[in-house]
Amino acid sequence: MCLILIANDVHRRYRLVVAANRDEFYERPTARADWWQDAPGVLAGRDLQSGGTWIGVTRSGRFAAITNFRDPGAMRDDAPSRGHLVVDALTGTDHPLICLQETLRTGEAYNGFSLLAGDRDGLWVHSNRSAEPPRQVGRGVFGLSNHLFDTPWPKIVTGRRALSDALVLEGDELVAALLEILDRRESAADDELPDTGVGVSLERVLSPIFISSPMYGTRASYVVLFDRDGEVTFVEQTFDRGEPVGEPLRFAFRVQFTA
Repeated sequence: MCLILIANDVHRRYRLVVAANRDEFYERPTARADWWQDAPGVLAGRDLQSGGTWIGVTRSGRFAAITNFRDPGAMRDDAPSRGHLVVDALTGTDHPLICLQETLRTGEAYNGFSLLAGDRDGLWVHSNRSAEPPRQVGRGVFGLSNHLFDTPWPKIVTGRRALSDALVLEGDELVAALLEILDRRESAADDELPDTGVGVSLERVLSPIFISSPMYGTRASYVVLFDRDGEVTFVEQTFDRGEPVGEPLRFAFRVQFTA
């Protein structure tokens, strides 16, 4: 993922609202979201190159998602796929905080990332590019892109504001509003661009909420809603070089709570 917008314990109906875009090279092979045969209970898309994923939920109410930390000078070609961290968070049985604490031990092996993991007890976040330990996400509206949690890049500021405005809606109207937010393609002004070491021209290309370029861009948009009664809605809209592919896939299920 390259953009994750979150409303945590803000909406009257949903304890967690997530709107996210996955940005990736168009040629990287990908499977659309579905229930995994080799990990029953996991609902996610799949990276067919390395086997991981970028956002997913489980029947037991776990949630995990990841963004890359943009730091081209520190990229290693031999690093393992960061998508496996999401799989581990979804399939593990330990508390999400313990899963994130494990990344304190293993995180140096990976290129930069920020990982979100949660369940019915709450949501936590950790980056292997931060000296801070994993921390719980409090009540509020937040954003995560290719830097540390809630860094105020233009797309985060715009996305948080739009998400906050949309929280008066629910159900299909909320889903439609969030997908519309995720489709915003306006670039930020040059004087607002971050400096992540890729140059102004590329920073400009990467600055919109929805990215479109000849080789790389937004491949899919996601809306995930956890309501306060245990119902989960998971929506995926895929794109081919900026154009939507069919209608959104929609999954709805009730969390199977265990003691």
